Amino acid sequence: MRLRLTVALPLALLAATATGCGDAGTDPRSDGARPTKEAEGFCPLPEDDRPAPTPCITEDWNARLKENHAYREPMPITAEQKAQAAPRAKALAAALGELADTGTDEGALRAAAAEAIGMTPERIEVVGTGFAPLRMAKVGGGEGRVCVNGAVDGSGHADAEVIGRSADGACLPLTGH
Repeated sequence: MRLRLTVALPLALLAATATGCGDAGTDPRSDGARPTKEAEGFCPLPEDDRPAPTPCITEDWNARLKENHAYREPMPITAEQKAQAAPRAKALAAALGELADTGTDEGALRAAAAEAIGMTPERIEVVGTGFAPLRMAKVGGGEGRVCVNGAVDGSGHADAEVIGRSADGACLPLTGH
């Protein structure tokens, strides 16, 4: 009798445990929730007109780069905004032209650009390292969507333009990949 009990008890426990196994979707106590969406993978070919951006990865390398660098694109500005800032761009180009001939340091470059644009030096963006003589340097600043950017090339020629602020909030184009 004792032997029967020793064998029967583990078998009964095994049977009770095994009946608890099964598909949760068939259990009346569960809500039967299951994943319904598979990963989409690559986007359809360009012939398929889907609105961009999509939650998938495009197969067109150039489209991927364009989407990845979209934050660098300048925001649109009106012709009126451009015309209002044009005198500041002209003043910035003149200031950079003078500094290109004499050379400067970063602090004086910021101050000259700020005076030409009508801002404080702290709000001027500077990219470049060649200040004496001033070569291959860019400065920029602005308010709202409007930026006035200036540059001095490798030969000392200075120029300035009025553009929209980039989508990430900078006036000067960011360096990097």
